[in-house]
Amino acid sequence: MVLTKHQAQGPLPQPVGPTPVADALEGSLPAFDTVYRRVLGTVTRTFEQSQFKLRFVAMSTECRVVFHGVTDREASDFQAEVVRWVAAFEAKYSRFIPASLVGRINAAAGRQWVDLDPEADQVFGLCDAAVFFTRGAFDPTALPIVKLWNWKTPPSVLPSSPDVEQAKQKVGWRKVQRRPGAIFLPEAGMSIDLGGIGKEYAVDRVFTMARQRGIQNVLVDFGHDVRAAGGAPGKGFWSIGLEDPKSTGHCWVGLAISDRAVATSGDYLRNFEVNGRRFGHIVDPRTGYPVDNGCRAVSVCAQSCTVAGMLSTTAFILGPSEGTRLIESHLGADGAITTDRDRVTTRRFYELLLPS
Repeated sequence: MVLTKHQAQGPLPQPVGPTPVADALEGSLPAFDTVYRRVLGTVTRTFEQSQFKLRFVAMSTECRVVFHGVTDREASDFQAEVVRWVAAFEAKYSRFIPASLVGRINAAAGRQWVDLDPEADQVFGLCDAAVFFTRGAFDPTALPIVKLWNWKTPPSVLPSSPDVEQAKQKVGWRKVQRRPGAIFLPEAGMSIDLGGIGKEYAVDRVFTMARQRGIQNVLVDFGHDVRAAGGAPGKGFWSIGLEDPKSTGHCWVGLAISDRAVATSGDYLRNFEVNGRRFGHIVDPRTGYPVDNGCRAVSVCAQSCTVAGMLSTTAFILGPSEGTRLIESHLGADGAITTDRDRVTTRRFYELLLPS
């Protein structure tokens, strides 16, 4: 842990009273201790410009929580709760952890039902709604296709058409069987990945934890998926920059956000080329191939990060025209789609811009 002049000394304290992860901490998540130690080793807490700032790495991304208007003890207690909850969330839902709930569901595909607790029932209920709303453009069972297009492993080799068709046969959320307290993937080889909705759900949960503790001014940012309430000291909003996919490291616009969430989906950082042709990491589960419609990034502002993330990913898959219509069809949502050639925004997007 890195210490600064204004940072609280000593280890991250334990939260006072029960926390949302109490059951997980009593051993129901086999991987929790390992994940928690890893996440805890990345924690940095500072107090700068009248704001408490918590940073750590979890779910393979940079996480930060910024807030103000509470006592030192209240801040430390909340920060401890956040780190423990996020570690438990990763231990429970990461597809990369065999002992996680998602790992066990995938391993049991074609063999047996897996029990769910009420929270997991809620998460998979969100998947139901997302698949229905996007008409299948968003599909949590697309992992067999995603694995085919592995942009991380050089040299990049394109899968054959038969391989793509075979993987598609293992995809389809509507095949998944659910009943209260249990889930079953009916075919061996089927698998679930909560990318596109899991991290965003975690943002919403941490945001809710802050509000339940009476924290009125808070910004939760997990890998640039953000939800905020109130504003920075002296302001009635938080400033959120949207990165320019054509000039990484630079923002093309700044948003003034309060009581809203912002999520961005894009392939400008994660892609590969074969024979001069570019392939991004976002695949269309309906076709089995990476999205190739000219989109480079989609940012959506909505009432929750879960909704913003679902809309941004789906709009990216659908393309500029249909994607814009999808965003505008959701009450309270606005967004911007950056393509190879131009930028398309919803009608009210520019009402979100920082005041000049």
